[in-house]
Amino acid sequence: MKKRSNFDVFNDANIKVPFVLPEITNEDKKAILSTLKQNLLTDGPKLREFENKFAKFTGAKYAIGVSNATAALHLSLKAIGIGKGDEVIVPDLTFVASVNAILFTGATPVIVDIDKEDYNISIDSIKRSLTNKTKAIMPVHFAGKSCKMHKIRNISKKNNLSIIEDCAHAIGGRLDKKHVGTFGDAGCFSFYPTKNITTFEGGMVITNSKKISESIKTLRNHGITKNYQDRFTKGKPWEYDVIIPGYNYRLDEIRSALGISQLKRITQNNLKRKKAALYYNSKLKNNESIIIPKILKDEAHACHLYVLRIREDGKFSRNYLFQKLLKNGIRSSVHYRPIHEFTAFKKNAKIIDKLENSKLVYKQMISLPLYPQIKKKQQNLVLQNL
Repeated sequence: MKKRSNFDVFNDANIKVPFVLPEITNEDKKAILSTLKQNLLTDGPKLREFENKFAKFTGAKYAIGVSNATAALHLSLKAIGIGKGDEVIVPDLTFVASVNAILFTGATPVIVDIDKEDYNISIDSIKRSLTNKTKAIMPVHFAGKSCKMHKIRNISKKNNLSIIEDCAHAIGGRLDKKHVGTFGDAGCFSFYPTKNITTFEGGMVITNSKKISESIKTLRNHGITKNYQDRFTKGKPWEYDVIIPGYNYRLDEIRSALGISQLKRITQNNLKRKKAALYYNSKLKNNESIIIPKILKDEAHACHLYVLRIREDGKFSRNYLFQKLLKNGIRSSVHYRPIHEFTAFKKNAKIIDKLENSKLVYKQMISLPLYPQIKKKQQNLVLQNL
């Protein structure tokens, strides 16, 4: 008998509804192959094109492509001067990358609570957690739903704080017709395979500040004053300066080409996501054991995740439902285990608030399959099991 590979779990024939299904089209493949015909394979013309088109899509003055969204957050924090002794406010319900990026700078993450209605950062918890060391706020647009950015900006102006928006879930998300990521000093996006567009790995920073843009461009390339293309077209290749210790956070041409191709479909695919999310809502709105997400037809929600909450009334729990779905060929997940529960952050983060909402929501939440290609037949299978 052939030994089963550990990777077979991602191609299991028993799975009828995968949790996520990355969409790589023939056009995407052609775009990737086209880059292999050029000599410059990283930090070249395709990256410049991707950056320009992403800036135009989001309405930002500048876009800087980087190797992943963690790098985007790290470089953004560095560019605004965050360092040792500073505190950066971040929600408890987020992926660990948000907090790791703060720790990379030497600063202290201050973990705050969420709003239990939309799972985004709590405005009241931000106010309770401010100290004289607070230098920035990192709102996370959870599941594609924009945070209360007008209120966050008011807090930042009153207390002279910077804002770095974690937009990993929210490409295409808008608030008052303005794209998320343009409310603060910088916005950071992820192109991981589970996201609304993918470049396999990759990320982007958007900003309206030329100073921040130039700083990030230098920092992503070891602190070198010239990019690779300029070094071979403007003078002697070895004649450059290193003006600050930097990082190898560049984005290559292959992934940039894929990003350009994927960006063409983002509006259409987000609408498909929203249609699927609204279908779930229409079928579950009268179920008293379930709290459905607030996804309004007229709201610019990126619909990255469809997150339910299960009322633990003694009949069944979130964990029971996860196992039930898996047994019947349906993959689900939980986004996320709260930051305060991880060993590394118990030692290195600061918690002032009680985090009552994030503790409650985590026990109840489960993310159902949601992607542009999901069929109504698959959704109905999920709904039958619910």
